[in-house]
Amino acid sequence: MFGDMMGMMNKLKEAQENVEATKKRLNTVLIDEESSDGLLKVTVTANREVKNISVADELLEDKEQLEDYLVLTLNKAIEKASDINEKEIAAAAKGGMPDIPGLTDMMK
Repeated sequence: MFGDMMGMMNKLKEAQENVEATKKRLNTVLIDEESSDGLLKVTVTANREVKNISVADELLEDKEQLEDYLVLTLNKAIEKASDINEKEIAAAAKGGMPDIPGLTDMMK
C-alpha cells in the first residue's frame, strides 16, 4: 500500500512538472490574427501575452474604428490562444496523472 502511495505521489509530481514545462513552451507558441480587411494584425502567445500589433496607416485616421478593430481582433486571438492553452495544459496534466477510480472519469 505504501508503495502504491509513493508511486501515485511520483506520478502527481510528474504531472505537475509536465504542466510547468508546457506552460513555458506555450510562451513560444504564437497565434497571428488579423482583421477581415488586413488593416490590423496582432500576435499573441498561447499564454495570452500580446507580442505584436501592426496597424495600417489608414486606421490611424479614425480613432473609433481603430479601437473597434483592436477589440475584435485581440478577442479573436485571445480566444484561439485560450483554446490551445487549455487543451495543452489538460493533456500535460492528464498524461502524468495516476489512474484513480472516479478521478480519471472527471478529467474527461
